[in-house]
Amino acid sequence: MRERELIVYRDFEDGELLYDMAWLMSHYDDPEQSVEKLRITMYDCLHKLIDEAGSYGFHGNLWHTYLANLLVNNENSYSCGCEVKGEITGTINQAALHDIEIFRELFEFDFKPVMDQLGVPGFAMALDYDASTRESKVYNTRICGRICELAEQLAAAVDAPEMKEVLTNFYKDYGVGKFGLHKSFRVTHDDDGVHIVPILNIAHVKLDDLVGYENAKRKLKNNTESFVMGLKANNCLLYGDAGTGKSSCIKAIANEYYGRGLRVIEIYKHQFRDLHDVIAQIKKRNYKFIIYMDDLSFEDFETEYKYLKAIIEGGLEKRPANVLIYATSNRRHLIRESSEDNENLSTDLHSVDTVQEKLSLAYRFGVTIYFGSPDKRQFDDIVKALAARNGILLPEEELLAEAHKWELNHGGLSGRTATQFIDYLLGAHMST
Repeated sequence: MRERELIVYRDFEDGELLYDMAWLMSHYDDPEQSVEKLRITMYDCLHKLIDEAGSYGFHGNLWHTYLANLLVNNENSYSCGCEVKGEITGTINQAALHDIEIFRELFEFDFKPVMDQLGVPGFAMALDYDASTRESKVYNTRICGRICELAEQLAAAVDAPEMKEVLTNFYKDYGVGKFGLHKSFRVTHDDDGVHIVPILNIAHVKLDDLVGYENAKRKLKNNTESFVMGLKANNCLLYGDAGTGKSSCIKAIANEYYGRGLRVIEIYKHQFRDLHDVIAQIKKRNYKFIIYMDDLSFEDFETEYKYLKAIIEGGLEKRPANVLIYATSNRRHLIRESSEDNENLSTDLHSVDTVQEKLSLAYRFGVTIYFGSPDKRQFDDIVKALAARNGILLPEEELLAEAHKWELNHGGLSGRTATQFIDYLLGAHMST
C-alpha cells in the first residue's frame, strides 16, 4: 500500500489504525512475517474498528467509515480551502487527486484473501456492522449519519476524480474538521495552550419556537443575516430581564445558520485573556464565527472587560471580518454603576471619565436588543402557545389559572417560568 506517499493528507489525528491496516494489507502473505504477529495485528485492528464504531456511532463498513472520518477531519491546504466555498483552483488539486487515488486503493481493498490466509473470518463483522442504538460519545446522530453516508458515496464512486468531487462537495456543504462538523464550541486552556472544543449537544431550538419578542428576534436575525452574507454587521448585545429568552435566541441562531457556515464559540469572562489566541485560530477559516458571552456583567473591582474592549474595538489589530461578538446580560451597561458615580459628577471633574469608562464597553455593541418581562397578557399567550405545541388539552381557564399559581412561586412572569410550568404539566401527565 502507498500510505507513506500521501502529499496533502497527512498527520491524521487517529492515524495509527491506518498505518497498522496498511502494513497488514502489504504483508499478510509475506512468508518472512510471523503468521501469529499478523493474526494479532488483524485482531487488534478489528478491535479498534469496533471500538471506534461504539464511540462514534458508525455502522456499515467500518473500514470505509474510518477512512471517511479521516478525510472529513484532516485540516490541510486543500480541505480548508474548499470548506464552505467549494472547489478551488491551482496545482493543489493535482496533489489532492494523487492522495485520493491512494485512498481509493484503500477503499477497494479485498479483505477476503487476508481473512482466509490468516484464519480470521471474524473480521467480516467489521465490513457489515450493525450498530447498537447507544448514543455516540463523540458525534451526534446528525454528524454520524453524514459520515456514514459519505463513506458509502466514496465507496460507490467509479474513479478517483469522482471520489474527489464527492469529498469536495462534502467540504462545501459541511466543512472540514471540528468547525465543519459542529455548531458550537467552548474554550479550554491547559499547559499546551488555548483549545476550541466542540459542544456535542446543543438544544435544537429555533427562533420561531420562541413565543413573542418578534421585534427583538427580527433585529437579531437581520444583523446575523447580514453577517452570514458577508455584509456589514454589528456586535450585538441582548439585555433585559432574566428568563426572557436571550440565551435561547443565541442557540436558535447557531441552529438556523449552521448550514450557511456560522459557528458559535462560547467564552466566559475569566477567559477573556485567551480571546487573542481564539481569534488567531479562527480568523483565516472560511466560516463566520460569533464569539458568545452569556450573562455578561462586571463588578467595580473586575477589570476583565478591558480585554474585551480592546478586542471589540480600539486595539491596534483590526477585528477579523469573519468574527462578531454577541453577548447577553441583565444589565444594559454591563458594568455595575454606583450612586457615588452620579453624586461625584458635580464635584469631581475626573468622575466623568470614570462614568465614560464604564459605559464605553456597552457602546461598542452596535446593536442592542431589549428583552423585557412579559405582562400578564403576554405571559398567557406564551403559556397557551407552549401548551398547544406540546399537546396539552386542559381547558384554557384552568390552564391559565394553574400557570399563575405556578409563576407566583417560581420567579414571576417570564418565558422561562412558562416553559418550566409546561414541563411540570408534561411530567405530571407522564407520571399518572
